[in-house]
Amino acid sequence: QVQLVESGGGLVQAGGSLRLSCTASGRTFSSYAMGWFRQAPGKEREFVGRISWIPGSTSYADSVKGRFTISRDNAKNTVYLQMNSLKPEDTAVYYCAATRVGTDSPSSYYYWGQGTQVTVSS
Repeated sequence: QVQLVESGGGLVQAGGSLRLSCTASGRTFSSYAMGWFRQAPGKEREFVGRISWIPGSTSYADSVKGRFTISRDNAKNTVYLQMNSLKPEDTAVYYCAATRVGTDSPSSYYYWGQGTQVTVSS
């Protein structure tokens, strides 16, 4: 069992930056691939990016590539989402999730955090 808690969301102006954190309970965090997803009102949950259990192996959605960076610190059981050059269309609730084999599909993740709101004003 893995419990995930996100933090770091908030209100930021367009062009600004935020760093989200996702801290996991459990001693097997390092064996999980971690994903970040987001969901805007009235829209489906969409893939943002993921990182394998091997730090440095990452994948991103085209919409955030070059602006967002995912990293992890297995010693702290934490994964990060650094978001730069934020746009109003990045406004959403952001979720972290864990799975054994990382994919871009939310359905392959079986542990989820509660989400943190990110609002980007124009």
